[in-house]
Amino acid sequence: RSSWLLLAPLLTPPVPVITAPPCSLCPEGAHRFQWIRNLVPEFGISSSHVKVLSSPVEFYELLKVQIKAAKQRVVMASLYLGTGLLEQELVYCLEETLEKSRQAKDSPDLRVSILLDCTRGSRGRKNSRTMLIPLLQRFPEQVRVSLFHTPNLRGLLRLLIPERFNETIGLQHIKVYLFDDNVILSGANLSDLYFTNRQDRYILLQDSPEIADFFTELVDAIGDVSLQLQQDDTVQMMEGMVHPYQGDKVAYCEIANRRVMEVINSARTRQELLHAKTFHSSQPGSSLLSQQDSQAPGSLKPEPDTWIYPLIQMKPFGIQIDEMVTETLLTEAERDARIYLTTGYFNLTQAYMDLILGTRAEYRILLASPEVNGFFGAKGMAGAIPAAYVYIEHQFYSEVCYLQQQERVQLQEYSRAGWTFHAKGLWLYLAGSDLPCLTLIGSPNFGYRSVHRDLEAQVAIVTENKALQQQLHQEQEQLYLCSGVVSTSTFEQPNRYVKLWVKLVTPLIKNFF
Repeated sequence: RSSWLLLAPLLTPPVPVITAPPCSLCPEGAHRFQWIRNLVPEFGISSSHVKVLSSPVEFYELLKVQIKAAKQRVVMASLYLGTGLLEQELVYCLEETLEKSRQAKDSPDLRVSILLDCTRGSRGRKNSRTMLIPLLQRFPEQVRVSLFHTPNLRGLLRLLIPERFNETIGLQHIKVYLFDDNVILSGANLSDLYFTNRQDRYILLQDSPEIADFFTELVDAIGDVSLQLQQDDTVQMMEGMVHPYQGDKVAYCEIANRRVMEVINSARTRQELLHAKTFHSSQPGSSLLSQQDSQAPGSLKPEPDTWIYPLIQMKPFGIQIDEMVTETLLTEAERDARIYLTTGYFNLTQAYMDLILGTRAEYRILLASPEVNGFFGAKGMAGAIPAAYVYIEHQFYSEVCYLQQQERVQLQEYSRAGWTFHAKGLWLYLAGSDLPCLTLIGSPNFGYRSVHRDLEAQVAIVTENKALQQQLHQEQEQLYLCSGVVSTSTFEQPNRYVKLWVKLVTPLIKNFF
């Protein structure tokens, strides 16, 4: 059965027409996921270029090292940049590297591009904008700061909704950090919590120019339809660009769709041509000259054993690739396959819940206990959000029990003193395998916001390499080690008591958090 056929009814015009034939010769193992390249570019790399990180400190130190070593480009997309000492040190690293670049005769071309969300990045008097303005003032030709503003927050709604609450309408939620040809994919933001005691996931793709080019172009495309931060802390759109909340909404979304799909389609075409060229040059009948060319000094690359597929979700712009691929992966997971799915905010879409409850694979779902929820102890209404997540979790667990699926679908709560939990993604273990051959890592939380409101990006990493599979397995095990299995007694504990008003309000507001 072809996974691609399941997607056919869902396709919308922006999704490219299939030009590559489905792979029917190698349906086993990692190759069974090649249908994803019908939607997005496929990047084949060596597993030796992939490194799985495990801690916030490791992530932070790597960011600093990579910034200092950058020669051509630094591209960072995040929800926001924090305002503490650790974040200031990152800014100093950027300043130092830009100054070095300016003085160096051999590399004066360093460009820094930063994409943040406008509402979150503008929160408070001291914010992401004020942190970055000194860079803009000192290096105006080399630094670009783009602030994405959702087109859904406009008119009276924009005037009436106060700060913080306006972030519920839609955000720039992509997290990607790249330095020359090295790319870090994560769910972590650029804030001190994510550098110290908020657990997330982080994967480094080293020496991967095609992947770095793709994410550079993606961030540029979103940046082009975003507000541009100026040296005096004002913002303005690029000349000729429709304004996200003052201009025509339909026209703005169409332009944004076109820009992002151009990036996806052009990269996909490039990778298909490269794949075809590699395939033909490896055939027995290929010319001696092409073989000699391929063996030129420095041109030899190890045969790829790992494939990277970027999955983009931007429902405001009519782009639903990540949603389609995720739903297909859940649909196609065979009996006795195991899926470890984790999210810091357990609020699955109805479609994802139906697939988990109605399909054959085993599920181990890791979520935050109330004490490690990012909103635990927050002031005002936000302080009730952990209780709302408990209520959503209890409802889902009750459905699992009603369907007598407790053995197949298991919930586990992450708990760690002094820490919060923000990890997201999944690991897929094929039937009979002790190691995962696929992982999803990036910004989506598998909830309504991720699917419908925010700009999201993650990658599917598919690998045949046992050493990399072992790295991914250890990453999964390390996260799940800090968890306990949810049972009926879990919800009888005093800290799981949910007030009546929270139960009444949760169904009305669950699509906003």
